[in-house]
Amino acid sequence: MRDYDEVTAFLGEWGPFQRLIFFLLSASIVPNGFSGMSAVFLAGTPEHRCRVPDAANLSSAWRNHSVPLRLQDGRMVPHSCRRYRLAAIANFSALGLEPGRDVDLEQLEQESCLDGWEFSRDVYLSTIVTEQDSHSLPSCDNRVGTEPALCLTARPLLLLQWNLVCEDDWKAPLTISMFFVGVLVGSFVSGQLSDRFGRKKVLFATMGMQTGFSFLQVFSQSFEMFIVLFVLVGMGQISNYVAAFVLGTEILSKSVRIVFCTLGVCIFYAFGYMVLPLFAYFIRDWRMLLLALTVPGVLCVALWWFIPESPRWLISQGRFEEAEVIIRRAAKVNGTAAPATIFDPSELQDLSSKKQPSHSILDLLRTRNIRIITIMSIILWMTISVGYFGLSLDTPNLHGDVYLNCFLSAVVEVPAYVLAWLLLRHLPRRYSMATALFLGGSVLLFVQLVPPDLYYLATGLVMVGKFGVTAAFSMVYVYTAELYPTVVRNMGVGVSSTASRLGSILSPYFVYLGAYDRFLPYILMGSLTILTAILTLFLPESFGTPLPDTIDQMLRVKGIKYKQTPGHTRMLRDGEESPVILKSTGF
Repeated sequence: MRDYDEVTAFLGEWGPFQRLIFFLLSASIVPNGFSGMSAVFLAGTPEHRCRVPDAANLSSAWRNHSVPLRLQDGRMVPHSCRRYRLAAIANFSALGLEPGRDVDLEQLEQESCLDGWEFSRDVYLSTIVTEQDSHSLPSCDNRVGTEPALCLTARPLLLLQWNLVCEDDWKAPLTISMFFVGVLVGSFVSGQLSDRFGRKKVLFATMGMQTGFSFLQVFSQSFEMFIVLFVLVGMGQISNYVAAFVLGTEILSKSVRIVFCTLGVCIFYAFGYMVLPLFAYFIRDWRMLLLALTVPGVLCVALWWFIPESPRWLISQGRFEEAEVIIRRAAKVNGTAAPATIFDPSELQDLSSKKQPSHSILDLLRTRNIRIITIMSIILWMTISVGYFGLSLDTPNLHGDVYLNCFLSAVVEVPAYVLAWLLLRHLPRRYSMATALFLGGSVLLFVQLVPPDLYYLATGLVMVGKFGVTAAFSMVYVYTAELYPTVVRNMGVGVSSTASRLGSILSPYFVYLGAYDRFLPYILMGSLTILTAILTLFLPESFGTPLPDTIDQMLRVKGIKYKQTPGHTRMLRDGEESPVILKSTGF
């Protein structure tokens, strides 16, 4: 009985057809690189202070001193959410009293920003944080009274719609978290949709979903409308990513699919991430930026005529003739001669009719060993996800140009993916993972020790931390898949991937903690990453060992005594090493 790879071996490993599929499917991932990370600029919070309306009739001296100062990062800056009570300082201004000389500012009563905020436009022209709408009431009626306090009660009022600052500053990280909620939901449904309707249809349907709802976000009339659409964009993003991933792994040959999984889609994702700050630098208005980011998704429609359906999926559905047409077309593109009969339905009957043994998620807790591995994997995936997305979303808070910092954060991912690929090929998984995590976590802890004037060094350490966490993120898919046995491998990696989505949902709030202490996010992420690196050292080593087929054949967690089962001993003695498990099983 020959398998699919043996039947289609006449196509070759790396012909024009394989190169075309490799490039086009990788290119379809580019919009995913900036759709999620676009929140870095769409939800950016510029410097802001309380608005002081012209109707307050303040002198220039009192207008300049209408906002109290507070200590931030070692220097005194205007308060973002408080001002002195305008009714009081308007009276002082009318009496000709000077702030600081005739009036002690520390004794003045303060109030919230009742008239809205003034936002700096040095970095952003507008973001969803600064989005607002105004409505004016009739101006002060001098026939009623001319005292400043009375005029203030009838000044133009601002009806705030978004303004995600001060009491509502929690809504900005919520926006990003809701995107990852969509990613979580999409992770659950994408596999089932792809198995039922086909890889190609789901790929383009979800690309259309991502692009279409992103376009509708441009016309959002409220914060609630924006985040609901963002959830749907997240669902489309992960679903088309999974569909492209699975389609590539099923079409490409064994040797090429490993490169596709570890380098192809990852580097093209990083390329999309690098394009994001370039778009944002030239387009500072959030609606126009979002509109520009939808254009590449529209262009991907043209790929429909070049990307075929997965022949493997067609065979699993019993559609042998359609699969054969695609393979013959591929042979023609590669300039190879196809045999008279490619697929023998009786020979490949097991692909379409063979039933796998039924297993449930409870099997991940059946034995002590698999239970410990599952718990450790969940912690590992969640921590890595918090670190990766936390550092990616924190780039606007780094010193220096926000666009350059975001670009550097994307660039460091390319060598991280290359390093991960080399480590997976040549070195043990356990030590490679632990080293990458130790590197990422330790440099993040060192950031707080850098003197304030050496901010470039601090930024460099953050980028090194991002490099280590990204390399670990790329390796964890393969490592986790190798730890679980065949009978529950998809479920095991699926549960771990779900933990990763929960980590990404939490990551914006790690960044949010930086508003209280600039180094607190780095301390938390660095500490968690180092603890996870230590935990990784207790996982079994899977490099160069046969992949387990049953739960009894699983490698054992280090430091715990076990009774060696006959099945496990036999597997180590007689088993043959299987190919590296593909990253696609993690979605």
